[in-house]
Amino acid sequence: MSPVDEAHILVVDDDSRLRSLLHRFLTERGFRVTTAENAAGARETLRFLQPDLLVLDVMMPGESGLDLTETLRSENSGVPVLLLTARGAPADRIAGFEAGADDYLHKPFEPDELVLRIRAILRRAAPPPLPVTPQGPVSLGRLCFDPDRGELRGPSGVLRLTGGEAGLLTALARRPNEVLSREDLVEFLGMDESTERAIDVQVTRLRRKIETDPREPRFLHTVRGRGYILKPGL
Repeated sequence: MSPVDEAHILVVDDDSRLRSLLHRFLTERGFRVTTAENAAGARETLRFLQPDLLVLDVMMPGESGLDLTETLRSENSGVPVLLLTARGAPADRIAGFEAGADDYLHKPFEPDELVLRIRAILRRAAPPPLPVTPQGPVSLGRLCFDPDRGELRGPSGVLRLTGGEAGLLTALARRPNEVLSREDLVEFLGMDESTERAIDVQVTRLRRKIETDPREPRFLHTVRGRGYILKPGL
């Protein structure tokens, strides 16, 4: 059994029946599973448990899944988040990615699709090298990114990246000074093609961490009509 299949999943949903079904199904697939019925319960669990991934319902009484995701990202938590919701419009999906989610699954869904998406997110959290000559760490001004470790360091130490951010920066750092299309990045990250727009959202979030002025990027550039390029430098 691979480390992906042995991952610890925290399922957060106010629907006790769905929570129980997901617990049983994911356990049968080899995952370790803990559950919580709302955001408050998830916070309490996260005080003593560091799961490999959160499966998080959006529409919950009190604090929503979107709010919890935004808070976790503001606290520099890099735990991957898969949002579940009955609202599947493009604007809703984009809102989920902008909040910091790694993926977004519309209810009702097939359990096997949930497992596929979980595994894809976990693989992105530790992405394999691109089939090119390995690159060493790249300098981004006062920051340094090591694609082998998926680690971004600055003068004050390691900066926390989400799984999606680390995967995106790894893909770009493996091919510095080369334009990578959204299709290339979606394939590398193991994402669904329908979520290609999520690449743009991840780029925006990543620029906030590596650029002094995200509106005038020095390192992570958009090449109109083609994709993105990382230009390392001091």
